[in-house]
Parts: sequence; C-alpha cells; structure tokens
Amino acid sequence: MADYEITSCSTSDLSHEYFEKRNIGVTFFHFELGGTEYPDDMGKTIAPKELFRRMLEGEETRTSQVTVGQYTEFFEPYLKNGRDVLHIAFSSGLSGSYNSARLAAEELSAKYPDRKLYVIDSLAASTGHGLVIDKAADLRDEGKSIEEVRDWLEANKKRAHHWFFSTDLTFYIRGGRVSKTAGAIGTILGICPLLNVNDEGKLIPREKIRGKKKVIRRIVEMMEEHAENGTDYDGRVFISNSDCYEDARAVADLIEEKFPKLRQKVEIYDIGATIGSHTGPGTVALFFWGDERVR
Repeated sequence: MADYEITSCSTSDLSHEYFEKRNIGVTFFHFELGGTEYPDDMGKTIAPKELFRRMLEGEETRTSQVTVGQYTEFFEPYLKNGRDVLHIAFSSGLSGSYNSARLAAEELSAKYPDRKLYVIDSLAASTGHGLVIDKAADLRDEGKSIEEVRDWLEANKKRAHHWFFSTDLTFYIRGGRVSKTAGAIGTILGICPLLNVNDEGKLIPREKIRGKKKVIRRIVEMMEEHAENGTDYDGRVFISNSDCYEDARAVADLIEEKFPKLRQKVEIYDIGATIGSHTGPGTVALFFWGDERVR
C-alpha cells in the first residue's frame, strides 16, 4: 500500500463507485438550483436527469468552487493521520479552485512540516480531469512514489485530450458563450459546435458542424488524428454526457470500431452539476491520451 493519498475534486465527473474502487478522496464543488445550494456529489443528491429537467423548466443555476477553508478541512485529516497527499485540481483555466487548493496547502505545510502536500493543476475538466486522476492511481498502484507520480503528471498532463460537442445551444446562449443571433441561426441550421480544451486548460471553440451525425464522425476523426499511436491506440477512453446517452453511445461504438486495439471498452459517465450547469443537456465530451495540446 502506498504511503500517500491521491485526492481530487468532484468536477472530474467520475462515479462514487469509481473513487471507492480506486481509493481516491474527493472534495465537492457546490451549485445552486432554484435558490437552494447543493453539493456537486456526482448525482447522489440530485440526479443529472432531474438537474437538466429543472434547468429546461427555467430554474437558474450557479456554481461555486471549493474555498481555501474547505480545502483546509478536507486535507488536514490526512496530514493529521500521518499521510502525505497528492491533490489533482480542476483546471485553473476554468476555475480559481486550483489557487484555493494551493493556498490551503501552503498554510497546512507550515502546520505539518513533516508531511508532503502537493497540488497539481490538471489543466483538465470533466472526465479529462478523471483521465489524469486515473493515470495517477495506476502509477501509485505500480509502486511509484508521490514525487514520481507528481512529476509524471506535470510532464504529461497536456497530453490528456478533451473534445466536446453540443446538440443543444440553449444554455450556451443563456450563459453568453453564444450570442442570441448566432444561437438562433445555429439552432435553425442544426449547428453543433465542436470545442476542445487547450494547453492552458481553457475551453476553445474549434469548428461549427452541421448535423449530429457529422459531428459524431468528426469528434472520432479528431481522436484518429491526435491519439497516441493513431488507430493503434490502446489506452483508456472516457466519455461524459449531459442527458444524451444515446449520442455518447454512438461515439463510443464508432471508437471501438475504429480503434481495434483498445484494451478496455470505452467508459461513459454523466457530466456533473458544476459543468452541466454551464452546458445544459445535449453535450458529449471525449477524452483520451495523445499528442500535446496546443492553443
């Protein structure tokens, strides 16, 4: 057993079962729905279907990151019990949570000088964040030290690819990421924007594609272009979706056809409340290891 803990934020959009199986600690972001605050606890308090139904019915959502104080309360019991901690934080390009975790670590390091507490900026989101965590757990289970895992992640985290598309622009318009005019035209024409996360951990629009079938093919083409070893890729593939499992399954089926050397089936997860509050329903996100991401 390793002499350190790996921890994460709930924005990695994995499941409770996954975290328990891999022995990874989780701290929860929070969100507000209809004026009431809830933990983003991977659908335990509010199931994704209910969240998106209420959003479509007009209830407003807001999200809040983990504070310095909350991170301190989360980390301290591990340190008190003589355990070192490697925390893998949500992308600094999308949230200030990494800085909050880093500040908490600085305070606790002064209080527990004999313990190690490292905070990694994953530059990742949703199950792209989960992909980075998954690799860290693999390295830990192989017997790598906390420093070896930290150094591998810092050297390789930009190789975790994130590609997203959405078939519903409602909440992109409502959140101001798409103008009302462009959104109205896009909806009429059936435009599905294709986006990715760049080397700074920021979400970047890449292409406007007309029609669901075309964007499903295009997102898999991006994997063919960027995946490690091309169509000989044999690593992990995660997909997350916001109440559009059939679209996610269509992407997974095409990947399993195009990449015959995959050692494991594609794993599909739900987009959680923090990210789902911004995307709304209809988003599919694909994650795999590949070449280093660029701007």
